[in-house]
Amino acid sequence: MYIHQKKDWPSFQWDNDILLPYISKVRDLQGRLIGRMEAMGFELRDEAVLETITEDVIKSSAIEGELLNPEEVRSSVARRLGMDISGLPETSRDVDGVVEMMLDATQNFDGLLTKDRLCGWHAALFPTGRSGMFKITVGEWRGDDKGPMQVVSGPLGKERVHYTAPEAELLDTEMKAFLQWFNANHNIEPVLKSAIAHLWFVSIHPFDDGNGRIARAIADCQLARADRTNQRFYSMSSQLMKYKKEYYHILESTQKGSLDISQWLVWYIERLLEALEVTSRTLAKVLSKAKFWELHHSTQFNDRQIQMINKLQGDFVGKLSSSKWAKMTKVHRDTALKDIQDLLGKGVLADTGEGGRSTNYVLSLPE
Repeated sequence: MYIHQKKDWPSFQWDNDILLPYISKVRDLQGRLIGRMEAMGFELRDEAVLETITEDVIKSSAIEGELLNPEEVRSSVARRLGMDISGLPETSRDVDGVVEMMLDATQNFDGLLTKDRLCGWHAALFPTGRSGMFKITVGEWRGDDKGPMQVVSGPLGKERVHYTAPEAELLDTEMKAFLQWFNANHNIEPVLKSAIAHLWFVSIHPFDDGNGRIARAIADCQLARADRTNQRFYSMSSQLMKYKKEYYHILESTQKGSLDISQWLVWYIERLLEALEVTSRTLAKVLSKAKFWELHHSTQFNDRQIQMINKLQGDFVGKLSSSKWAKMTKVHRDTALKDIQDLLGKGVLADTGEGGRSTNYVLSLPE
């Protein structure tokens, strides 16, 4: 028997004594984080928000096995936030769709969550009306024409059923109850409400596909309500991706358990605490980037150098060499070496001193 088949569904229960210490720590970290962000200038705050939302979109999609181009995501987020960032690529409809959903969830967190809004998110996620090669019902609750909605894994003929969702004929009733609860003002700790909303929605599984991403967007919407700000400074999806196997396991065990969801709430809040703590690294990166450009505000750079400096300040993988510079900027290696030597002379790059067949370089960052 699944959780939605229990007699008292969806009357969830939990142990406040177990959860109280976690909630207190979350409130403390949230307060410190918002205080730090308010002390930063507008430009730095915008940069931190851009980094966070970009990361959140990428990781939420990665949980479902969909790998998005980070530069496309960053470009889409920047444009929709009205940020002028040069050199970013054009974006695809798939990327724009998931960005639009996430920004609507977090920037308009105070808006009512309705069937029309959720169906709009779903249509944005699947602009072609297909999930991979398969045609799906888009912008509407799923039907049972293909049989019951099941979460399965394993090869054809040896599938393992992890979960079976409520029948399609129950979806209108189930979703009305969920939306009424989500939009109402309850005496529930806002952070707990985020965790409950995530579990409740994904248990109903109202769409043909995209339920996980939409569940995480709903949870982020509630976290924005808890923070009382549309400026996102931490990524919950990054932590869920980091613990992807545990994430699926705890959801499955909870959906096959009782209506006491204390274990799920503790696990979710532990990930939230980690997300808040990891944010300090994002802030450090943003501040370092700001100090770098302040230090070099009068330094002359060509377009290729600006492009590569921005990459080195981002998630550049591996070591920088003249051959890698040439490949990434699409120039001859002699031109790449000239660009690099110019930056060495300006104190922007430094030789790693490793020697060997290829000299490697790193960005010289201010303390």
